[in-house]
Amino acid sequence: MLKKHSATLHGHRTSFSLEDVFWQELKAIAAARAVPLARLIAEIDDARPADSNLSSALRVHVLAWVKSQGADSSAPDRNDAGQA
Repeated sequence: MLKKHSATLHGHRTSFSLEDVFWQELKAIAAARAVPLARLIAEIDDARPADSNLSSALRVHVLAWVKSQGADSSAPDRNDAGQA
């Protein structure tokens, strides 16, 4: 479910909408990096292109993090597809 969240970035309040799965993963990333969630969000906000919105930037960051952590390692090898 899509939920609205708020954060203070560089002294200004902002809000963004994220699905629960992205919100949970964002919190896990902050914990894994041992940084406050607000700091992680601020870093992502600072790095995003000017023509993108924060919600999208957060989702893309989560996807990139998950891919970099080898999330596909538990999936069947594509070369093994169709073999019994």
